[in-house]
Amino acid sequence: MDELRSAGGKKAAKVAIIANCVLTVLNIAVGIMSGSYALVSEGAHTLSDVATSIIAYLGFVIGQKPADKEHPIGHGRAEAISGLVIVIFLVVVAYEIITGALDKILNPGLITVPDIFAAIMATVGILVNLKISDYIISIGREINSPAIVADGKHQKTDIFSSVAVLVGVVVSNMGFPILDPIIGLIIGLLIIKTAYEIAKENIDNIMGRIPSENLIKQVEKIANNTAKTNTAHNVKIDYLGSYATVTLHIELDGDMTLRESHKIAHAVENNIIEEIPIIKSALVHTCPIGVDYDHHQEIDK
Repeated sequence: MDELRSAGGKKAAKVAIIANCVLTVLNIAVGIMSGSYALVSEGAHTLSDVATSIIAYLGFVIGQKPADKEHPIGHGRAEAISGLVIVIFLVVVAYEIITGALDKILNPGLITVPDIFAAIMATVGILVNLKISDYIISIGREINSPAIVADGKHQKTDIFSSVAVLVGVVVSNMGFPILDPIIGLIIGLLIIKTAYEIAKENIDNIMGRIPSENLIKQVEKIANNTAKTNTAHNVKIDYLGSYATVTLHIELDGDMTLRESHKIAHAVENNIIEEIPIIKSALVHTCPIGVDYDHHQEIDK
């Protein structure tokens, strides 16, 4: 599984970096030659995609590192941290694009009407970004990598901005050149929106938010089936973005020997890890049936 994740992460990073390098050169070159500020802005955006793809991959690689003495539950949160670094890059790029667009809007004399080549390049950008973003997101979800998924979602914003550039070129040539920097401004705002969404998702990962309530139900079902009981409770999942750890309690016969309860607890742990790929570590606490005590420790309050 780890080998498949590593291969998938490398493939996604390679595709994203190569595609964005090509788009960056073409967008900026065509944007300058055709006189389209919106297309030059899109070129700056795709240039940031190269940096963020590298950051996403570095986070992925660090997240793959096994647990050690200083990091006993692994390095999984590195992927979410790299997602937040991507957010910083997005905000910086958005700021540059927005301020440049506002300068042209406030000083219309700086605006030039883009030619047909800008429209052709925008169309190419739409097609390429649609294909590449879907591919990267699918790999990220397949290998359960928040960093790769975040990079794919970042890439997907280029589709909307390329559509906006295309519309801007057409309308500018109909006698409304002011629309070109307005489209640049919209691109900047779209980047801000994407940054917010990526930040929220990765902060949730760092804070340990569980991916779904169904995961808890899965854990309870496996534990109850293994222990031949219906008493699994107090399930706590620590989600680290690409994997999770879990602790839970099960009730067993109070007269059972320590050896027997130990065997059942380990069987539950092993079955949870084997049947739920996202869970890499499980710890089961056994409770005597019928004995009441307070499960609510301070951390629950």
